[in-house]
Amino acid sequence: MAETRSSAKRWLPLEANPDVMNQFLWGLGLPPGEAECNDVYGFDDELLEMVPKPVLAVLFLYPITPESEQERLKQNSIKQDPCDGVYFMRQTVGNACGTIGLLHAIGNITSEIKLVEDSFLERFYKSTASMDPMERALYLENDREMEVAHSDAVAAGETEDNYMSLMEGKTAPVSHGPSSPSTLLQDAAKVIKGMIAKNPNSMNFNVIAISRRVGASV
Repeated sequence: MAETRSSAKRWLPLEANPDVMNQFLWGLGLPPGEAECNDVYGFDDELLEMVPKPVLAVLFLYPITPESEQERLKQNSIKQDPCDGVYFMRQTVGNACGTIGLLHAIGNITSEIKLVEDSFLERFYKSTASMDPMERALYLENDREMEVAHSDAVAAGETEDNYMSLMEGKTAPVSHGPSSPSTLLQDAAKVIKGMIAKNPNSMNFNVIAISRRVGASV
């Protein structure tokens, strides 16, 4: 299958807002009592400690700049070690980066959370489990249920502070080194600070952590 294929389909960008993302995920099959999105307000130890624990995943949202494009192309040109067991999909729908970021995050923590039986998310991950990254992208592109859910989530947003994405992003997952459940947020913060430093002319960054709810099952 051609790795360069992109779609003419474009969605409106999802707002980088934990409340919007929570309603989106809960409506798709993530039980509200299992996990939730939370803002990460900064990278000082005190601010990182404010984020509910344990942190299961971290999303970094940023606008497209010449510097970020240069970094993306550099990463795409580097042969990455195989990331066995990592759920990854390509992006063929314009402005779908927020939704795909959430699908990546939830897809890689399904061993830590329990999705609603026969929900969209449970069916999506089961249906795409054996697909390659481009096949997953095309499956999402043609999934009307997800497109409607995405549109509803966009309509629920309150601001225009949305981050645009390219038609296609990274061609493979990028390994940033080992981590652990207890240090994931701190390790992610180090990587994110490095990326921010490479984009000195932009301050439009947003970091969201997905944390297990207190008392949720393991």
